[in-house]
Amino acid sequence: MIIDIHTHTFPDSIAGSTLLKLQNLSHTRPFTDGTQRGLAASMALAGVDFSLVLPVATAPRQVCHINDTSARLNQEGGKEGILSFGCMHPDFSDWKEELARIARLGLKGIKLHPVYQNVDFDDPRYLRILDRCGELGLIVLTHAGLDVGFPGKVNCSPEMVLRAVEQVGPVTLILAHMGGWRCWDEVERLLPHTSVLLDTAFSLGIMAPLGDGYYGPSDLKLMDQDSFMGMVRAFGAHRILFGTDSPWGGQKEALEEIRRLPLTAQEQAAILGGNAQRLLELTL
Repeated sequence: MIIDIHTHTFPDSIAGSTLLKLQNLSHTRPFTDGTQRGLAASMALAGVDFSLVLPVATAPRQVCHINDTSARLNQEGGKEGILSFGCMHPDFSDWKEELARIARLGLKGIKLHPVYQNVDFDDPRYLRILDRCGELGLIVLTHAGLDVGFPGKVNCSPEMVLRAVEQVGPVTLILAHMGGWRCWDEVERLLPHTSVLLDTAFSLGIMAPLGDGYYGPSDLKLMDQDSFMGMVRAFGAHRILFGTDSPWGGQKEALEEIRRLPLTAQEQAAILGGNAQRLLELTL
């Protein structure tokens, strides 16, 4: 089973304008049109069985609507293998009850994005969310490290993650982008002894530039095979989850990158789907 645990889609009515805005911010090109239909086509081409959509609430007022929409998608049985997490914003006033409602709706977890939400990950507003998710059995997947669209801005550094997990109760926490985009040395130094999981989204190989001359060749390089394998060995393959950040990463291309790594068959199967299948309790 192949499971992409880190994807994004947008409503048809705003997908075009949203992608245009984000590609101009990041100077990278998308691999789909940003719609659910586009993700389904990408999955069919790549042979991905399930994709998990990670919605981001950039304002508190969006939280309930996003969670309702995400729950409807899941209740429809995951059209074409597309499922969704819920969301939470650190400034949402009724966060405690809304997290309980998320659990009642059957959503398996939530997505946080400290850069877009402009709050540091070790802020008390996030700590209370982590604690509550742990109590409810909700998974938390957070953006970690730098963000390609916001140069120099880090609201979830490895140091912040370490301080956070030392202060909260047990919670299943997945750090996107191999623990912290372009903070990989610090991730490997500070976090292997914790319980955090990592997803592979937008971390291996090279970025796909928009073609506007913003990036030089060296700017496009992400993790090479040796660095990536060092992280696999430090954390263990059982803590690594395949993700692409679609539409910003190509699913077919990302699968090819993983399959070129010197992993055992068991390690590759765990990373590409086995770990996420157990976590999300999925069956074909």
